[in-house]
Amino acid sequence: MRITIRLAATLLLVSALLAGGAHVPATAQGGVGSVAVAEYDLGDTAFTDSQSGTVSEVRAQVHYPRRPTGRLPLIVMSHGSWWACDSKDAVDDWPCTEGSSPFPSYRGYDYLGAVLAARGFVVVSISVDGINQVSNDYGDRARLINEHLRLWQQLAAGGGGPLAGHLVDPSGRPVARDFTGHVDMNRVGTLGHSRGGKGVMWQASDKHRGEWPAGVRVRAVLGLAPVKFDVPEGDHSDTLITKLPFAVVTSSCDGAVHEAGQEYLDDVSGLNTVADYSISLKNANHDYYNTTWTPPYLFGDDDSTCPAQELSPSRQQDALIAYATAFFGYELQGDQDGLPVLTGERPLPDVTATTRVVPAHR
Repeated sequence: MRITIRLAATLLLVSALLAGGAHVPATAQGGVGSVAVAEYDLGDTAFTDSQSGTVSEVRAQVHYPRRPTGRLPLIVMSHGSWWACDSKDAVDDWPCTEGSSPFPSYRGYDYLGAVLAARGFVVVSISVDGINQVSNDYGDRARLINEHLRLWQQLAAGGGGPLAGHLVDPSGRPVARDFTGHVDMNRVGTLGHSRGGKGVMWQASDKHRGEWPAGVRVRAVLGLAPVKFDVPEGDHSDTLITKLPFAVVTSSCDGAVHEAGQEYLDDVSGLNTVADYSISLKNANHDYYNTTWTPPYLFGDDDSTCPAQELSPSRQQDALIAYATAFFGYELQGDQDGLPVLTGERPLPDVTATTRVVPAHR
């Protein structure tokens, strides 16, 4: 799927889905040509978690407005558990063994990153292969997100830090764009898929928000088909978020976590100081939100519990684009036109979804 073709189509689709005159920031206007793409790669062993000792890569794909003006919100996306290397024989160690390479799960959300960038966000999709290979711990996932945020805080504040000079365009040439003064680290959103969904809930929880890097404030969290396993004695404090808004998008045909993600709203009900949202997309597949997990891609998997009725990958991904655009637009840009999409007052065409809102408890 060529990203330029998909972006042109989805920009038109989102405009239709959010019909009613939804505001598009000036930095996002201009369609395909307004979006630039970069990547940074500090190596497979660039980050060692000081708490767990887990060694992780620092690698990410970045979508951003080509000509940003002002300070733009930052969204960090984190994929879930998948093959860490492109050989199924490489299952024990990190980095990948000789003859295999890291699997590009972090590239599976390029379609979403491009549309969000066209609407005025800087979007960073991070690789989590090392954690998938040796850990799978949610604290590790949260702290890797914090490491990327720490690096972006340095880059945005003065153009320095380890990321300086390490962003390259798709052809491998250094990116000339200076992000200094153009990224608002006080308006950060996070999105996590599957185990990554629990990771972003962990990172933003009341219990762990004190671990955020200095100068960073997370203001919106989206859990995409997030896992939620039982914990000893029912202690949900590691993922309990009461002070900032979150949304969960789940799928009725999810063969991996089913509707478990909506339990996050049960935990917070009566405790939350801001409204939270749940959207259950009928006949959606857990893996189709990530294009690298979708057949016929290498290791692509159809784990749907209703394969005869499931949505096509592109329709499911387009629905996610609409939900994510509405949520982050509302919470990070103050665009209220997308709110009816979250509450179900303005349902999307050609899909069926069940919505739930947990209003702020005063």
